[in-house]
Amino acid sequence: MLHSFYPIVPDADWLKRIVALGVKFVQLRIKEASQDELRRQIGEAIPFCNSRGCELVVNDYWREAIDLGAGFIHLGQEDLAAADLGAIRRAGLRLGVSTHDREELEVALAAAADYVALGPIYETKLKAMKWAPQGLERVREWKSSISCPLVAIGGITVERAPKVYEAGADAIAVITDFITHEEPDARIRQWLATAR
Repeated sequence: MLHSFYPIVPDADWLKRIVALGVKFVQLRIKEASQDELRRQIGEAIPFCNSRGCELVVNDYWREAIDLGAGFIHLGQEDLAAADLGAIRRAGLRLGVSTHDREELEVALAAAADYVALGPIYETKLKAMKWAPQGLERVREWKSSISCPLVAIGGITVERAPKVYEAGADAIAVITDFITHEEPDARIRQWLATAR
């Protein structure tokens, strides 16, 4: 079940920290790790989230997600193109897909994505993006043309969240706004209070 606040964390330690605060939907996005470390962290995160009623989404690593028994994965466009969708579906995994333009949206819908992520909504400093900020009008446009849930991502703060929800986002994915905050736990609590 998609929740309206969708934090993304870089490792299992961050995951445990914020799930303990009441987060119910979280993505584990590990970027630099050995295969053993990757499997260890995903293997820890699955039972931890299950025991606390939190839905875990594994970013990119669909093979490990299948092997270790995760229920949800998120893929970018390049990862989606290289993935075995048949194996993913046979394993019963749900699928979220990143989109940045109309062509990518069509690819995501053709893959029968369980949610579509659109970004960046605002300028983001987390990583260099080749796409300009999408803005709230694009959120409205995407929402009116899809039947699955829409996740907004990129440069969204607690203060900007109400307008993003009003524009039609079912969920807001967040990284920088809490990870770089001087009081991350307090910021997570703000998000939980703001989420619909």
